Amino acid sequence: MDEPRLYDSLDGQVALVTGATRGIGKEVASILTAHGATVYAGARNVDDGTADDQHAIQLDVTDTAQIQAAADRIRSEHGKLDILVNNAGVVGSGRALHETDINALDHTLSVNLRGATLVARACLPLLLETTAPRIVNLSSGMGALGERMSGGYPAYRISKTAINGLTAYLHGEYNRRGLLANSVCPGWVRTDMGGPGASRSVEEGADTPAWLARFAPGSPSGLFWRSRTVIDW
Repeated sequence: MDEPRLYDSLDGQVALVTGATRGIGKEVASILTAHGATVYAGARNVDDGTADDQHAIQLDVTDTAQIQAAADRIRSEHGKLDILVNNAGVVGSGRALHETDINALDHTLSVNLRGATLVARACLPLLLETTAPRIVNLSSGMGALGERMSGGYPAYRISKTAINGLTAYLHGEYNRRGLLANSVCPGWVRTDMGGPGASRSVEEGADTPAWLARFAPGSPSGLFWRSRTVIDW
């Protein structure tokens, strides 16, 4: 596998991070901003708090009109998009599948899988306007086929397995046009989703997603990462 080549500076590049007003998404947006990118911080509620040096953008990933409006705004203001970080997600019910409410199941799949897929769909025309487009999809070891699929959270696990499938598809379909698409497991992170007992800080969880977003042309694509190391699907 080729060694990653990184942009030291993201000056002149445009990034969209979903779920960017808290947790991992907020930290990733902050890192990309510090590297010089123009960052659009997507959130269901833009009043949640966006850094002054970022652009707040209304983006509920379950709302197709908001997704298209976000893509249209980026096109009108910049004409391109260099980086998409599909971070928005929910953990959903911890119950076993036969005990999970259908509405809860639908919501988790809608946010985690359908949302990421539709955001990618809307942004691809913008991404393909650049010479080094990147998509980073937040996945989880809980969706890895080689790890034990037990312990509840069926919709979350299934959605993250499918996110890895989305990444593999994006690589297969668009890598020949320059797109670098990668999935990342941030680990168990102390966020609203992960809880206070999680083993990793937000900074540790955001490190690899932000690193992947800095990949330069010729870097690896179509892979699943944790702690800057490739792991099994």
